[in-house]
Parts: sequence; structure tokens; C-alpha cells
Amino acid sequence: MSQTIGKTRLAYSRTWHYVDVGSDTRPLGRLASSIALFLMGKHKPIYDPSTDCGDYVVAVGCHDLHTTGKKRLQKQYYSHSTRPGSLKSMTMDKMFEKWGGGEVLRRAVRGMLPKNRLRDKRLARLKTFEGLAHPYKKNIVKLGNTPLIGNLSEVQQALKEAKTS
Repeated sequence: MSQTIGKTRLAYSRTWHYVDVGSDTRPLGRLASSIALFLMGKHKPIYDPSTDCGDYVVAVGCHDLHTTGKKRLQKQYYSHSTRPGSLKSMTMDKMFEKWGGGEVLRRAVRGMLPKNRLRDKRLARLKTFEGLAHPYKKNIVKLGNTPLIGNLSEVQQALKEAKTS
């Protein structure tokens, strides 16, 4: 039996998912793990760990990122330049001030992705924005898990023509 059944170009096509982080009630870790699943393509039936079949994710409203407990004050982010004495630490609150909530979400999602050669390629498909405005409005196909393509006027017109024929 062939292993390529169903692995068509359409199956590998990438869709764009829209996530409003500010209005989402899930905390940072739960949100990051669901975004990581979309970036890896685990929601698709053709998922294979060694292929990059994931989708794009547009996360807006990152300035209202929801965290639990005292993570904003206590969680530390570390960076090291491999030189002696160059270990630097920063709290989540300082990271929000310096780089915004998008960088906090990006680092959380990076930790959820598998540590292999595809991680940076997958993370490049995550687009984070502090406000609600973004340049990818035409690309969005799914709001979370609900598809938007059925609401387009072109699709509605094509369905009407198909029913009358």
C-alpha cells in the first residue's frame, strides 16, 4: 500500500489562524501549547514529525496576556553570551516593558515546540502584535478553530450557483 495517499498539495497548504490573546481567558501556557500545535500541524491528518506541515498563526492583543499567580514578578528569563560572567536575567514584568507581550508569548511557544531543526522555521510563522491591528487580514481563514471561508461573498455566490445547477 502506498504511503502517499492523501498527501496532496492541498493537504500541505498552510492556513492562517487568528488568535485574540487579550480576549482569550486561557493562561499563557495553555495558549502557547495550542498555538504550538497549529505551528507543528498536529491538527492535520497528514502530520509527520519530520515534515513541516504547520500553519500560520496571527496573535493580536499580546499586551493583555493573561498569566496566573505571581509570574509577572517572579518568572525569570535568562540570556548568556557564553562569555564568563555574562549571565543576565530579566523578570517577565521587565520583558513586558522592554519588548512587549509578543516576545513573552514567542518565548513560551518556543519552549513548547520540539527542539529540532524545524523549530525556528515553525516559530517564524507565528506573527505577534501588541494591538489589534495587523497586516494579514486578507490571509485569515480561521478564527481560533472556526473557519471563516464559508462567510465570504464569493463562496456564498458559488454555493447558490451550484444549488441552482
